[in-house]
Amino acid sequence: PVKKEKSLEDFFINRFGRELYHTFFKDYTEKVWGQPCSSISPEWGRQRIKNLSLTSVLLNALKPKKKNKTGFTQTKTETSLIEKFLYPALGPGQLWELATGKIIGKGGAIFFDQKVTAITARDDQIISVSTSNAAGEESIYNGDYFISAMPVVDLINALGAIVPPAIKKIANGLVYRDFIIVGILVNKLKLKNNDGSNIMDNWIYIQEKNVKLGRLQVYNNWSPFMVKDAEQYWLGLEYFCNSGDEIWSLADGELIELAKKEIASIHIIDENNFLDATVVRMPKAYPAYTGSYDQFEDIIKYTSGFTNLFLTGRNGMHRYNNQDHSMLTSMLAVENIKNGVTDKSNIWAVNVDDDYHEE
Repeated sequence: PVKKEKSLEDFFINRFGRELYHTFFKDYTEKVWGQPCSSISPEWGRQRIKNLSLTSVLLNALKPKKKNKTGFTQTKTETSLIEKFLYPALGPGQLWELATGKIIGKGGAIFFDQKVTAITARDDQIISVSTSNAAGEESIYNGDYFISAMPVVDLINALGAIVPPAIKKIANGLVYRDFIIVGILVNKLKLKNNDGSNIMDNWIYIQEKNVKLGRLQVYNNWSPFMVKDAEQYWLGLEYFCNSGDEIWSLADGELIELAKKEIASIHIIDENNFLDATVVRMPKAYPAYTGSYDQFEDIIKYTSGFTNLFLTGRNGMHRYNNQDHSMLTSMLAVENIKNGVTDKSNIWAVNVDDDYHEE
């Protein structure tokens, strides 16, 4: 084992050995981040994989499965080994649609499609947020408390001239990875289980070097309600890229053609079974632990100095948390506000400790 882990490559090899690292981790991870594992901080592994190792995987496979009242056995299961999910029938967006309805029903207001143009602060308080909409109409929102899930680089730049130059330099040195998903509708899958039955995987990591495709989602297996016709399959083909690069610059039609050819080349579908497609682009989907990230503690100290500002979520904290932990940071922010707590250390502690588990 490598005693002092200097890279993500060291992290993987220490836990799984060189052979499994090359088989299961190296190529997919390099597709995600667009750089070799040897140049990525081991922090990525500590954040996403934590205690997972070859030993823990084998022990998990051997231990008897005991079900509690909800049918879930994963209260103390390593995150990467969780086998069941509570999933909204029509996808995660359904959760936020319900939340939106509840907020509006209780007299709250939500303003969509607003681009933050400036944030006004005085001393240790955020005073207001200025925005503009697609029509160029400007608005100013005053508030007692502000919860930010926007990318840290955008937050710092929106604060303007009050930000010390050193802090602004760190923020602008943060690295992000962008994301495209090509949804493909087909009437038949070539990929089957050994007994000829349909696969039950929610997602499949694509290790093949000869395709740019990084991961495949099978939406039927998340929820049957995600597909109108039970005889058809909605597949999500995930591509990791940077804004302006070769993949990002492709037109939607070109992306669909690329996705069809690639998924056919690895024998998951036959192009003749293609029915329809759609493309979704998400900039800054993945905050990276490269660039100026090694100085990120200075950002935490600076933003924590605003007593009524709470940073939450994956982009808000520039932390590669999963969705559960990201939501938990916002829940803790709300609890802090309700209890008059201005110390944000409990929010930044989520998913940091190796002993931390979802409850």
